Amino acid sequence: MTYTTVKLTFEQYLEYDDDTDNRYELCDGELRPMPPESGENIWIALWLRDELVQLIDRRLVFPTNCCELQVQGKKQNRFPDLVVIREEHLEPTKKRQTITLDMAPPQLVVEVVSPYRSQLDENYRRDYIEKRQQYE
Repeated sequence: MTYTTVKLTFEQYLEYDDDTDNRYELCDGELRPMPPESGENIWIALWLRDELVQLIDRRLVFPTNCCELQVQGKKQNRFPDLVVIREEHLEPTKKRQTITLDMAPPQLVVEVVSPYRSQLDENYRRDYIEKRQQYE
Protein backbone atom coordinates (compact mmCIF):
# COMPACT_ATOMS: atom_id res chain seq x y z
CA MET A 1 0.00 0.00 0.00
CA THR A 2 1.37 3.41 -0.95
CA TYR A 3 1.08 6.43 1.30
CA THR A 4 2.02 10.01 0.51
CA THR A 5 5.18 11.20 2.21
CA VAL A 6 4.07 14.82 2.51
CA LYS A 7 0.94 15.61 4.49
CA LEU A 8 -1.65 17.20 2.24
CA THR A 9 -4.23 19.81 3.14
CA PHE A 10 -7.75 19.18 1.91
CA GLU A 11 -7.28 21.89 -0.73
CA GLN A 12 -4.09 20.17 -1.99
CA TYR A 13 -5.94 16.86 -2.02
CA LEU A 14 -8.68 18.37 -4.21
CA GLU A 15 -6.00 19.38 -6.74
CA TYR A 16 -4.25 15.98 -6.65
CA ASP A 17 -4.44 13.89 -9.82
CA ASP A 18 -2.40 10.74 -10.40
CA ASP A 19 -3.96 10.04 -13.82
CA THR A 20 -5.72 6.92 -12.55
CA ASP A 21 -9.32 6.12 -11.67
CA ASN A 22 -8.29 5.33 -8.09
CA ARG A 23 -10.25 6.88 -5.25
CA TYR A 24 -8.47 7.95 -2.09
CA GLU A 25 -9.34 8.77 1.47
CA LEU A 26 -7.40 11.63 2.97
CA CYS A 27 -6.50 10.42 6.45
CA ASP A 28 -4.51 12.77 8.64
CA GLY A 29 -3.03 14.36 5.50
CA GLU A 30 -2.06 11.06 3.85
CA LEU A 31 -3.64 9.53 0.74
CA ARG A 32 -4.93 6.00 1.26
CA PRO A 33 -6.38 3.98 -1.62
CA MET A 34 -10.00 2.99 -1.03
CA PRO A 35 -10.94 -0.68 -1.31
CA PRO A 36 -13.66 -1.57 -3.82
CA GLU A 37 -17.25 -1.57 -2.59
CA SER A 38 -18.96 -4.94 -2.19
CA GLY A 39 -21.42 -5.97 -4.89
CA GLU A 40 -24.22 -6.27 -2.34
CA ASN A 41 -23.65 -2.74 -1.03
CA ILE A 42 -23.67 -1.37 -4.58
CA TRP A 43 -26.89 -3.22 -5.40
CA ILE A 44 -28.64 -1.88 -2.27
CA ALA A 45 -27.51 1.71 -2.95
CA LEU A 46 -28.59 1.53 -6.61
CA TRP A 47 -31.97 0.08 -5.63
CA LEU A 48 -32.49 2.94 -3.19
CA ARG A 49 -31.43 5.44 -5.85
CA ASP A 50 -33.98 3.97 -8.29
CA GLU A 51 -36.69 4.40 -5.66
CA LEU A 52 -35.69 7.98 -4.82
CA VAL A 53 -35.56 9.23 -8.42
CA GLN A 54 -39.25 8.39 -8.73
CA LEU A 55 -39.91 10.99 -6.02
CA ILE A 56 -37.30 13.71 -6.52
CA ASP A 57 -35.23 15.30 -9.29
CA ARG A 58 -32.77 12.64 -10.48
CA ARG A 59 -30.01 15.27 -10.87
CA LEU A 60 -29.92 15.56 -7.08
CA VAL A 61 -29.26 11.87 -6.39
CA PHE A 62 -25.65 10.69 -6.57
CA PRO A 63 -25.25 6.89 -6.52
CA THR A 64 -22.53 4.78 -4.94
CA ASN A 65 -19.23 6.59 -4.39
CA CYS A 66 -19.98 9.34 -6.92
CA CYS A 67 -20.18 12.22 -4.46
CA GLU A 68 -17.44 12.99 -2.00
CA LEU A 69 -18.01 14.78 1.29
CA GLN A 70 -15.43 16.72 3.22
CA VAL A 71 -15.80 15.76 6.88
CA GLN A 72 -14.16 16.71 10.15
CA GLY A 73 -11.84 14.35 11.93
CA LYS A 74 -8.77 12.27 11.18
CA LYS A 75 -10.34 11.05 7.94
CA GLN A 76 -11.10 14.21 6.02
CA ASN A 77 -13.31 12.86 3.25
CA ARG A 78 -15.92 10.16 2.71
CA PHE A 79 -17.61 8.67 -0.34
CA PRO A 80 -21.09 7.71 0.91
CA ASP A 81 -23.11 5.00 -0.81
CA LEU A 82 -25.77 7.51 -1.82
CA VAL A 83 -26.11 11.28 -1.49
CA VAL A 84 -29.06 13.58 -2.18
CA ILE A 85 -27.65 17.03 -2.81
CA ARG A 86 -29.40 20.40 -2.80
CA GLU A 87 -30.31 22.36 -5.91
CA GLU A 88 -27.62 24.89 -4.96
CA HIS A 89 -24.95 22.14 -5.20
CA LEU A 90 -25.59 21.47 -8.90
CA GLU A 91 -23.35 24.23 -10.25
CA PRO A 92 -20.37 23.83 -7.87
CA THR A 93 -20.31 20.04 -8.33
CA LYS A 94 -20.23 20.04 -12.14
CA LYS A 95 -16.44 19.73 -12.30
CA ARG A 96 -15.87 17.63 -9.19
CA GLN A 97 -18.64 16.04 -7.16
CA THR A 98 -17.36 17.21 -3.76
CA ILE A 99 -19.39 18.89 -1.03
CA THR A 100 -17.04 20.86 1.23
CA LEU A 101 -17.59 22.03 4.80
CA ASP A 102 -18.16 25.61 3.66
CA MET A 103 -21.18 24.51 1.58
CA ALA A 104 -24.67 23.69 2.83
CA PRO A 105 -24.88 20.03 3.86
CA PRO A 106 -26.51 17.49 1.55
CA GLN A 107 -30.18 16.70 2.10
CA LEU A 108 -29.49 13.01 2.72
CA VAL A 109 -26.40 10.84 3.19
CA VAL A 110 -26.76 7.05 3.05
CA GLU A 111 -24.21 4.46 4.12
CA VAL A 112 -25.01 0.79 3.54
CA VAL A 113 -23.54 -0.76 6.66
CA SER A 114 -21.37 -3.87 6.73
CA PRO A 115 -22.29 -6.96 8.76
CA TYR A 116 -20.80 -7.23 12.23
CA ARG A 117 -20.79 -9.79 15.05
CA SER A 118 -20.51 -7.47 18.02
CA GLN A 119 -20.19 -3.80 18.84
CA LEU A 120 -16.46 -4.39 19.25
CA ASP A 121 -16.02 -5.20 15.55
CA GLU A 122 -14.19 -2.75 13.28
CA ASN A 123 -17.19 -2.64 10.90
CA TYR A 124 -19.50 -1.58 13.73
CA ARG A 125 -17.13 1.11 15.00
CA ARG A 126 -16.54 2.50 11.51
CA ASP A 127 -20.14 2.39 10.21
CA TYR A 128 -22.17 3.18 13.33
CA ILE A 129 -19.86 5.47 15.28
CA GLU A 130 -17.13 7.14 13.16
CA LYS A 131 -19.12 7.81 10.01
CA ARG A 132 -22.22 8.89 11.90
CA GLN A 133 -20.23 11.41 13.95
CA GLN A 134 -18.56 12.77 10.83
CA TYR A 135 -21.83 13.19 8.94
CA GLU A 136 -23.63 15.03 11.76
